[in-house]
Amino acid sequence: MAFGPLGKICRLGLAAHMRGKLHEDDVHHAIDRGVTFLNWFGADDYLGRAIANLGSKRRDVFVCVQFEARTAADAERELDQLLRGLRTDYLDVVTFYYVEAEAERQQITGPGGALEFCRRAQEQGKIRMLGVTSHQRPLAAEIARSGLVDMLMIRYNAAHRGAEREIFPTTTALNMPVVAYTCLRWGALLELTIADPPGLVLPTALDCYRFVLQNPAATVALTAPCTRAELDENLRLLDDWRGLSEEEYQRLIEHGRRVRQHAGAFP
Repeated sequence: MAFGPLGKICRLGLAAHMRGKLHEDDVHHAIDRGVTFLNWFGADDYLGRAIANLGSKRRDVFVCVQFEARTAADAERELDQLLRGLRTDYLDVVTFYYVEAEAERQQITGPGGALEFCRRAQEQGKIRMLGVTSHQRPLAAEIARSGLVDMLMIRYNAAHRGAEREIFPTTTALNMPVVAYTCLRWGALLELTIADPPGLVLPTALDCYRFVLQNPAATVALTAPCTRAELDENLRLLDDWRGLSEEEYQRLIEHGRRVRQHAGAFP
C-alpha cells in the first residue's frame, strides 16, 4: 500500500514501547524482515539509537517522529535537535503529538505556530510529510479536512472503533494515509473479561493487527513489542497477510465490546 507521496510501505510499523526490553539489533532485525515504518516519540531509547545508526538502510525506511512543539520558535529548536540526534538530513513524517484540544490546534496553525515553521522545513526537504496524532476523532477529522496536514495518527482497535465512523470516511475521500496505534488496546484485547462466555478462545496479537489492517482505510498498524519473542511473533504477519474470516472478525468485535465495557479506563 502507498503512504501518500512516500510510496509503497509495509503496513506493519514498529514503535518503541516505553517499558520495552528490545535493543538496537532488534530494530535492524525488524527492518531486515521487511518493516519500513519506524515511529519514534523522541526518548533516548533503542529505537532512536537504531535510527541514528541506520547507515545505508536509512533510505529504505520511513522515519516518523512525534513532535512536541506548538510554536514556530520551539519547532525550529526541536527539529534541529531531532535531525542531529537521529543523524539524518530529513524526517519522513512529523506529527504534532497528541493534539487534544481546539486551543492547541489554533496555537499550532495560527500566526507564529509550529505549522508555520514546519511548512517552511517541508519546502526545504527537511520534512516530507506532516500529520497530527490525536485521540479526539472529530478534531482530527476537522484538521484533515482543513488541508493543513498530510496524514493522521489515531487510535483504532476492536474495542475502539469510532474511527470507522468519524475518521475513515474523511481520510478515504481525501486519499489520506492513517496510522493506527494501540491496536491491542494496551494488551486488554488479549485478556479475559468478567463477561466472557465459557470456553472463549482469546484473540492473538496477530488477530488484532489483522483486524486493523483488514480495514483498507488503516494504512499502517503500529506494533510496540516488549521483547524479541513478541517482536518475532508479530513479524509473522509479514509472512501471511490474510484477513480474518467473517466468524473471526465478528468474534473479535464482540470481545472488543466486552473489553471496552469491563477492562477499565483506557490508559
